Amino acid sequence: MALGVLNNLSAIYAEKNLNNTNASLQQVLQQLSSGSRINSGADDAAGLSLVNGLAANSAALTQSETNATEGVGLLQVADGALSQVTSLLNRAITLATEASNGTLNSSQASAADQEYQSILSEINNIGSTTTYNQVQVFSGDTHGVDIYTGDSSSTGSSIDTVYFAALSSSSLGDSGGAVLQNSAGQFVDFSIDSGGATNKVTTAAKDTDTLAASTGFTFTTHNADGSNPSTSITVDTSGGTIDSLIQAINAAHIPGVSASFTTAGAVGLASSTVDAGDTGIQLTNTNPNVTIALSGTLQDTGVGGTTSTTTGALAADSAATPTISYKFASGHDLSADLSSTDLTTASNAQTALKAINLAVTYVAAQDGYIGAQINTLNAISQVMSTQQENVTSAQNAIQATDYASATSNMSKYEILTTTGIAALAQANSVQQEVTKLLQ
Repeated sequence: MALGVLNNLSAIYAEKNLNNTNASLQQVLQQLSSGSRINSGADDAAGLSLVNGLAANSAALTQSETNATEGVGLLQVADGALSQVTSLLNRAITLATEASNGTLNSSQASAADQEYQSILSEINNIGSTTTYNQVQVFSGDTHGVDIYTGDSSSTGSSIDTVYFAALSSSSLGDSGGAVLQNSAGQFVDFSIDSGGATNKVTTAAKDTDTLAASTGFTFTTHNADGSNPSTSITVDTSGGTIDSLIQAINAAHIPGVSASFTTAGAVGLASSTVDAGDTGIQLTNTNPNVTIALSGTLQDTGVGGTTSTTTGALAADSAATPTISYKFASGHDLSADLSSTDLTTASNAQTALKAINLAVTYVAAQDGYIGAQINTLNAISQVMSTQQENVTSAQNAIQATDYASATSNMSKYEILTTTGIAALAQANSVQQEVTKLLQ
């Protein structure tokens, strides 16, 4: 190789390696100081994406555990109140049994009745003043209280809807209902398909399409007392849009019901007869006490801006968030009414005694449901805790610095830095030897 001074290739090579070594050393020092192997997307883009996703899951699971614990707290407040009601009913049984005996005179019977009426008043007071976070517990709200838990994804989420029957001397306890889990939904397809074996979508409906006048849905709510009020939501007489109907449904705040514009594929209805790209209204209905029916002939009068029409029909699906709910008994739930009872006579006391015994039974059934829900939420809390622990472990395995490897690399790069600087100095020194030829 010719000896020259135009380019010091050895120095360039040594400088390049020294820069690379220094960059690697800085990266290792950052990993050691931060405790994290991945500090930017440049370190590991795929790993960073996975770590961020796991961090979101971990945060949601941690809060979900708290949600479940708060739900248990709510249920325990109700359980404590019902325990006190049971104690009061036991005293009422004693009084009614005493008053049923014909040996009492009128003043003694009156005294027993006064205490009995005080017990009924206290039960009313417990029902109206038992609160959690300043909200009445025994509200009798058809929807109940939603306890949400999940890992921040739609597939990893669930809702436990806890029902608290009204509590008063005229409505004591709750019996006959059942606990159900469902993820029910109903889809109305407004798109035009090609038909046949392939059945491909040819014209997808738009949320701005106009619907036939005075058509929509009827929502029937089955209440604990057996009443079945209906809510009919339709477009106006001149015909409204799909979007306006969706907004009207959501504005009605029907317990467990919501509406959105989506595709058949998104709700799992794609098949040989329904194309995944078909668009329409998805009705989420996770309340087992609400039924949905079409109101009139629900028809898209201008699909895709054409003159074609498509008539919608309800198609059941399971795209909603899994929900544990309380379903009222067929007809109505059972509760006891003591508001009109008294102990003024032996006959009245015997009648009251039968009603009080029923009240004890129904309160025990309500308390049993609440106890079961406490166990359910405690189990959910344990699952959330275990899942969060495992997610954090996975996140740590991906993100955490391996100090054994990092310290070894640091020593290597420090040595390479020293030798690189020496090599660069030597390369520059060798270049200076050319001047001796000019002496």
